[in-house]
Amino acid sequence: MTQRIVVAILLLLLAALHVQLQTGRGSLPEVAELRQRLREQKAANAQAQLQIDQLASEVADLRDGLDTVEEKARHDLSMVKPNEIFVQYEKP
Repeated sequence: MTQRIVVAILLLLLAALHVQLQTGRGSLPEVAELRQRLREQKAANAQAQLQIDQLASEVADLRDGLDTVEEKARHDLSMVKPNEIFVQYEKP
């Protein structure tokens, strides 16, 4: 009789543990979702790092040479040197 009560209690504890594992905090579905979010965040971080590296390279170029400054001024601001003629055309 006592042995059956112990087995019943252990089975109830096992069932409660199983329910906790499937639905509670730190459950398997929650862990899977968190892992997916972590993968997405790492990918976003890698993309952001590429942009940071590109911007750092541009800053270094702007600090070191005037050629990049001139190129940016011509392209972004449509600036020209003295005695130059600016011609702009559209592709059909």
